[in-house]
Amino acid sequence: MRSETDTTDHAAPSSTANPLHGRGRHGDLTSGPVQGHLVRLSVPMIWGILAIVASQLVNTFYISMISPAHLAAISFTFPVTMTVLSLIIGLGIGMSSVVSRAIGEGNHDTVVRLSSHGLILAVIAGVIMALAGHAIMDPLFRAMGATDDMMPMVLDYMGLWFTGIVFITVPMVGNSAIRATGDTLTPALIMMGTTAFLVVLDPLLIFGLFGLPRMEMHGAALATIISYGLSMIVALWILKYKKRIIFQDGLHLDQFGDSARRLLFIALPAGITSTIQPMTSGVLTAILAQSGTHAVAAFGVATRVEAFAFIVIMALATGMSPILGQNWGARRFDRVHETLRLAIRFCVLWSVAVAAILMIGAYPLAGLFSTDAETVRMTALYFLIVPFSYAAGNLVPGWSSAFNAIGLPQRSAAMIGVKMIIVQIPLAFIGNHFFGVIGVFTSIAIANIGTGLYYHWRNKQHMTTAELAHSPA
Repeated sequence: MRSETDTTDHAAPSSTANPLHGRGRHGDLTSGPVQGHLVRLSVPMIWGILAIVASQLVNTFYISMISPAHLAAISFTFPVTMTVLSLIIGLGIGMSSVVSRAIGEGNHDTVVRLSSHGLILAVIAGVIMALAGHAIMDPLFRAMGATDDMMPMVLDYMGLWFTGIVFITVPMVGNSAIRATGDTLTPALIMMGTTAFLVVLDPLLIFGLFGLPRMEMHGAALATIISYGLSMIVALWILKYKKRIIFQDGLHLDQFGDSARRLLFIALPAGITSTIQPMTSGVLTAILAQSGTHAVAAFGVATRVEAFAFIVIMALATGMSPILGQNWGARRFDRVHETLRLAIRFCVLWSVAVAAILMIGAYPLAGLFSTDAETVRMTALYFLIVPFSYAAGNLVPGWSSAFNAIGLPQRSAAMIGVKMIIVQIPLAFIGNHFFGVIGVFTSIAIANIGTGLYYHWRNKQHMTTAELAHSPA
């Protein structure tokens, strides 16, 4: 039987020495305690993802100091920037998946080729997204409900952001290649350094401190691009000279087609899957815009706080991906199951704890991001309704990460698509029609609970089928 994952060759391990399996074999995740690997790989990512989410919160905080209108304007950009970043994440998922499985199979030459060609794809993708973004951003934001007085602020930010998107694309994909080797500390340090530089640069450019021009939204975008540009330089240096998994003996462009096919087999559906969430957020933002800018600002703040609260779960999903990929490539299915069991158990416990904190501290937390009474009330309303569904809702993205890691992106795409497009969006329209903002927030909770419980049950069966297909004949 031939699996949908059999897009890679299973050649004999390369005779080239594999530097990933030296120095204590920290790059080899097919042996040793699974729980130890999960902790070692996930903990650094907590700090790394914390840095990324903190940078978004810092932008939101500084911009909110200008005016409530600026806060609403930056809230309109979140779904669009997250959609673009999700496409980049999809390419990173493809990089991590194919590289980690190649490591598990022992093909170091293939690892070098795929990593190098993945970065070339990242540059190509960045250029395409920059051109497309400039072409559609004006009608897009108007369709989302941005008013005439908000459009200049929104375009001031997004125009520069799209221009520099390549400087974001390359380090994000490069970090995925580093993580595939079983090293999550280095990408975490790169992300932390990026955010540290952004925290310093943001207020200087936004408010025009120390003689610099006051650029407000334009300054926030410029600070982001400069910070990621520096991280790109660092990531490329590490990949070439420390990890030695890119551009070691030429570009091998004659094999670029094969590399692109293998990477895009994962990256395209994973990217589409990743964009569904922010696109859904865009639809929800447009629905909430019917209730005014307070509802839009509240939703933007609440979703940023959610992202911050679930950094640990995102880190766990990132940390488990190379473990799943390498063990799947080595056909160590017992270790795949153990990894999933430990990750899901922790995911549920963490979700319950976060829900309790947000529900109990709803109003104080909302008050940290706005002094406007109506914005605070709506933000607190979200925290009182949606967190009840976290434990079930977080099962879906967890399983999605697992399927991407083992080379089954179609199942991940189908699962996320059903949750967001088939269930979430129609429920939000119905909820808004009958109950307004409360109805929209309640629809999010219902979609989380229903799809989370159903797919958790179904995915256990999917994994057994996939193992049979991937096992040797």
